[in-house]
Amino acid sequence: MPSPKLALCNFISDVDTLKQTALTNGFQGVDWTLKVQDLPNNEVERLDLRRRIEALAPLEVRYHCAFTGVDLGDEDAARGHTAVDIFRRACETVSSLDGRFMTIHLGLGRQSYEDLSWERSVKRLGELVRYGEALGVCVCLENLASGWSSRPELFEKLVRKSRAAVTLDIGHARMSPSVQSQRFDLEDLVTPHHGRVFNAHIYHEERNDRHTAPSSLDDLVDRLHLLTCLPCDWWVLELREEKALLDTLRVVREFLGDGPDEHFEGSLCGFEDKPSQGALTI
Repeated sequence: MPSPKLALCNFISDVDTLKQTALTNGFQGVDWTLKVQDLPNNEVERLDLRRRIEALAPLEVRYHCAFTGVDLGDEDAARGHTAVDIFRRACETVSSLDGRFMTIHLGLGRQSYEDLSWERSVKRLGELVRYGEALGVCVCLENLASGWSSRPELFEKLVRKSRAAVTLDIGHARMSPSVQSQRFDLEDLVTPHHGRVFNAHIYHEERNDRHTAPSSLDDLVDRLHLLTCLPCDWWVLELREEKALLDTLRVVREFLGDGPDEHFEGSLCGFEDKPSQGALTI
């Protein structure tokens, strides 16, 4: 397969610095995380967001909706309808920015799924996928480290019944109880719908809500080989600290055969070890 585009997240609030950081270190894109409060409410806010995104050119931009606690299948009718409105606004926002891909979650931030309806989740996810398609936006469901989307047999049903595309988070996949218990293999998360995996989140694993870097290529090699078997050309190095991001970049470039130093400057201009004001976390 052709080399994937490597992307970083928008963890630097100043877009000029973010762009320079990406270009200096050989990234080709930005995976722009949106929280509910980031969705524009009026024309002024829409124009401001558009200016920020346009300033990143020629980098490609895709979108990642970090809507913690906002679920299409909420058993509470009012909360469920609000969630539908929020996700539709997200589709409209991404479309207005000429975006083509939008990653979402089911059950993000929840400790229990008791107050979620499976049937309503599947139905409304399918409706959102079709709503996005009408706007030119491909809605991609991400697998989480726990809950329905962490279980390959349920993830397969969610994707098949809704016709959503897939964002494969290889760190979440590694921590899935279904994979940890060896009841399923990591490949089982994508085998039934391998042609629908368009985005990947790259890091070693999630510990205490933090993404960790691989210590060497051995930590990632099997999962990266799996990605090369998929039509996934967008690899997001989803790390939050400078050293972790650069360590992961070295490993990924080693895997891709670029050598440890090509496109690599060894530092991130303006990158802060902890999120700066306005930075986004998930």
